[in-house]
Amino acid sequence: MAIQIVMDQSGDTRHSFNPDDTEAVSEAEKRFKALTAVGYTAAVRDVAGNATVTRSFDPTVEETLFFPRLVGG
Repeated sequence: MAIQIVMDQSGDTRHSFNPDDTEAVSEAEKRFKALTAVGYTAAVRDVAGNATVTRSFDPTVEETLFFPRLVGG
């Protein structure tokens, strides 16, 4: 199972999907594009827990984190 974790003001929302399910992958890709289009940063976390920014959807990645754009004031 792959998971997309969306961070926001209330904590996080988790969306898991089966990378072998074409419909689920399509939905996950749509979510990836929609979130990054509104300013979220997508990062892939490796087994060591390190995050690397990514700009493209990869259904084989086990965990993708989405961070909202920071707003200063």
